[in-house]
Amino acid sequence: MAKKSTDELEDILGQTSTSNIETYLAENAENMLAEERPFSVYMHEMVRKYGKTQQEVFLQADFPERFGYKILSEEKHTKQRDYIIRICYATGMSLDETQRALTLYGMAPLYARIPRDAVLMIAFNQHKGNILDVNALLSAHKLPTLKTSGTLE
Repeated sequence: MAKKSTDELEDILGQTSTSNIETYLAENAENMLAEERPFSVYMHEMVRKYGKTQQEVFLQADFPERFGYKILSEEKHTKQRDYIIRICYATGMSLDETQRALTLYGMAPLYARIPRDAVLMIAFNQHKGNILDVNALLSAHKLPTLKTSGTLE
């Protein structure tokens, strides 16, 4: 059986009463995130899906390997959404995949009404170039560039 999309699950939840929670959970068990670290599992799947190594992703994201590993494994938590965006872009992820990664990490997804986020959404949709090109695009529109890695914040 094919996995249900989040939208499908949300539609079902809209019609589920509190007395049917156990039934919902049982019927949709294969669609639930059971892992302790869903972001880490998801990102490892994405790296594999796009045929890259973690080292390649960290290099393209302009991150030291040790720093990148700590973020991907969720050994350390960062408050910098830009770091997750850099990793997603370097992996080659689509906008939808990036939105999911941000959500799994506990961060706000990109929002079309925020100019900087809108430019980033366009960059993900077109996926031309690398992180330097994304930063050039942001800079050209007088918007803050993606923060570079440093200490985990």
